[in-house]
Amino acid sequence: MTGAKFTIRILSDSLGETADLVARAASSQYEPGTFVLVRSGKISSSGELRSILDTLCGDTACVVFHTFADPTLRAEMELLAPERGIPAVDILGPAVLALTSVTGLEPHVEPGAIRKTDRDYYVRIDAMEFAVKHDDGRNPEGLCDAEVVLVGVSRTSKTPLSMYIAGKGYKVANVPLVYGVDPPKELFDVDSRRVFGLVSDPGLLSSIRGARLKGLGGHVRRYADRESVETEMESARDLMRRLGAIVIRTDNRAVEETAQEIIRYLES
Repeated sequence: MTGAKFTIRILSDSLGETADLVARAASSQYEPGTFVLVRSGKISSSGELRSILDTLCGDTACVVFHTFADPTLRAEMELLAPERGIPAVDILGPAVLALTSVTGLEPHVEPGAIRKTDRDYYVRIDAMEFAVKHDDGRNPEGLCDAEVVLVGVSRTSKTPLSMYIAGKGYKVANVPLVYGVDPPKELFDVDSRRVFGLVSDPGLLSSIRGARLKGLGGHVRRYADRESVETEMESARDLMRRLGAIVIRTDNRAVEETAQEIIRYLES
């Protein structure tokens, strides 16, 4: 069945975000496009659950990932899935039962409780919205409100880093450094301890840009040229020195690794 499409159905009496995250992590171990994820949240009754399972996957092979806080719905799922021959993965149930066995305490039956008990949830949401609003040099008047400002030439992972760090609750803006173009004047008003300059090996950067151009089927004069990249990087480093930026290397590093280095500076 090589190349076949399979469906992962995500069922929950909340939004299904936890099951969605686990499903994405698991499906990422297979070739891209192998699985299609379909989420059904806010399931509130056994009748609704039965109706969904009766029309679940059609002609496409599927598996169910579910997170039901309501023990009645969880028990119903455990009964109905085997009857219909549907593979089902209970994401929440075993973890809750393990905690109950250790503590002797009964859990609250409250769908979506994680968003209510996690005091940082709305902070992270605000940070993500800020990062999107201030991505790629947009809205420079808000740079002084950022807790982190990333600067760097094209393809130094500014946007992926912005979104990852924002997911940790920090308000992040990123500004592209374009050779021959003055950066926004507001950048010079930002506390240098919050400015991080992203640098990469010119040869690697040239290679990444070349692959990017090839994938897009386009051509930008000198964009991937090694000599031009070296000139851009030299100019960018000069600006970083003027800003007093903390210089961070991004070449041959995972986004998570680079982000953790930046966060360590913030928390030191």
